Amino acid sequence: MKRYLSIAIVATSLLLTGCQSAYYGAMEKVGYHKRDIMVDRVTDAKESQEEAQEQFSSALAEMQALLNHDGGNLEAAYNKAKDEYESSQDAADDVSNRIDKVEDVAEALFDEWQTEIGEISKASLRRSSESKLRETQRSYEQLVRTMKRAESKMAPVLTAMKDNMLYLKHNLNAQAIGAIKGEFASLQTDISGLIKEMNKSIEESTKFIASIEGN
Repeated sequence: MKRYLSIAIVATSLLLTGCQSAYYGAMEKVGYHKRDIMVDRVTDAKESQEEAQEQFSSALAEMQALLNHDGGNLEAAYNKAKDEYESSQDAADDVSNRIDKVEDVAEALFDEWQTEIGEISKASLRRSSESKLRETQRSYEQLVRTMKRAESKMAPVLTAMKDNMLYLKHNLNAQAIGAIKGEFASLQTDISGLIKEMNKSIEESTKFIASIEGN
């Protein structure tokens, strides 16, 4: 318990300074190495994508409810859809931030690993460590590709949502709703594609975590 408290205190204070190299060094002093941070950050990125999947699905459901609106308070239905769009934007930002953090620790981890390989005097151990490094790097590169591919699918979906919300903001009536119904099928397709790519990224994250913990 005392160890985890120390880690939390160090992490909070150093993250506030924004100095990643000092952060990694201090965390290592309390027994929390870059490999551990890497696993945690990939896990966080995976969880943020799972949450984004749910959020985008929820936003789609609220937009569908708005388009199918058949009486009652139209503005209330619009506000629900708008709130879901804004929450989707927040979820997308969180995914991007989590990916950035994964990339940051990966660079630090691989640089350290490569440097320390040069300090191994026995050739057979050095070759073994080099092989594990290359294997981990390949796995990581595949992970980042799938993460980035899923991330790239979010922007067009958010743009379409924003367009619809702004259009309806100034034209909130049955005629305006009818005018954007044609856009909805395309939005459904885009969100389905986004969720599919996120599933691939989530699966790749699980594989990467298993591989790095097994090394």
